[in-house]
Amino acid sequence: MRAFVLTGPFEGSVQEVPVPVAAAGEAVIDVERVGVCGTDVEFYTGEMAYLTEGHSWYPMRLGHEWSGRVAAVGEGVDPSWIGCRVMGDTMLGDGTCRRCLRGHQHVCEKRQEVGVRGDRPGALAEQLAVPVSSLHRLPDSVDAALGALVEPGGNSLRAVQAAELTPEDRVLILGPGTIGLLAAMFARATGAEVHLMGRSERSRSFARSLGFENTWSEDSLPDLPFDAVIDASNSVHLPARAVELVEPAGRVVYVGLAGEPSLIDTRNLALKDVAAVGVLSASPGLEDTIRAYAEGVVDPRPLVAATVALDQTAGTLAGERPDDAGPGPKIHVDPRLV
Repeated sequence: MRAFVLTGPFEGSVQEVPVPVAAAGEAVIDVERVGVCGTDVEFYTGEMAYLTEGHSWYPMRLGHEWSGRVAAVGEGVDPSWIGCRVMGDTMLGDGTCRRCLRGHQHVCEKRQEVGVRGDRPGALAEQLAVPVSSLHRLPDSVDAALGALVEPGGNSLRAVQAAELTPEDRVLILGPGTIGLLAAMFARATGAEVHLMGRSERSRSFARSLGFENTWSEDSLPDLPFDAVIDASNSVHLPARAVELVEPAGRVVYVGLAGEPSLIDTRNLALKDVAAVGVLSASPGLEDTIRAYAEGVVDPRPLVAATVALDQTAGTLAGERPDDAGPGPKIHVDPRLV
């Protein structure tokens, strides 16, 4: 079968690889849609920390935001899974450690991450094999594009849940990329007053097209009390800025990651009585995200600027956009396209 294989920094191509076979407890998926995200780009450029930490290595097969249909199952798996439309959890714990047994498999020390960490190939291929325990069924109202947006949506939903918003609150979201815009959509659904801060006029303009009128640059940010701040950016200085901007007794949520360490003065946290929460994974929020999409609570499909073929993956990772791409930040890959 055809799969995109990353062989080194800035080196990747579509190759013929062995067709996956479902081991015991696994399912083989016919991949229908895959989202390309910032993590994939960091592997493409060689900047991803997992490479230097020994958690990931080349060659590797990317793709952790995906949807598809179950084509085959392995020993011990209910055959009724075959034909089901699904998406899958990225985080695969070992299932035996204390964290996994306490329901925190997404922070298992020995975890694999599909298309990210360990030797579990990702979904930028015609098929992939994953444990059936990682699968989540998609209702008919959640199409392939929405299915591939469940994983980033789960991260954003968890960030909003951690902010504990009420209709009386005002929230500031730093970084109007895919995660930030999804967080803004979920925050708006709570009834809170939503503000976004972004660097480029293009990203701010797109946010306004989605109905977020309170969209600012850092220089134009109004002097308002923000009950919660969600940092969905990759800026080194914004984690500390978030603590400065949040109201005393408010909440700061970190779901974005900078390429180098960010410094926060914990005295500001303590003296303002601020709660700070980190969000690593979508895992605990996947079912709630699927439900929100199915019920139309949020519709993130405008975030997808274009859907390209597998052969266009390298260009997409390099920042190329199709001539007919829309203004959204997300590019999807459909391995079935030729």
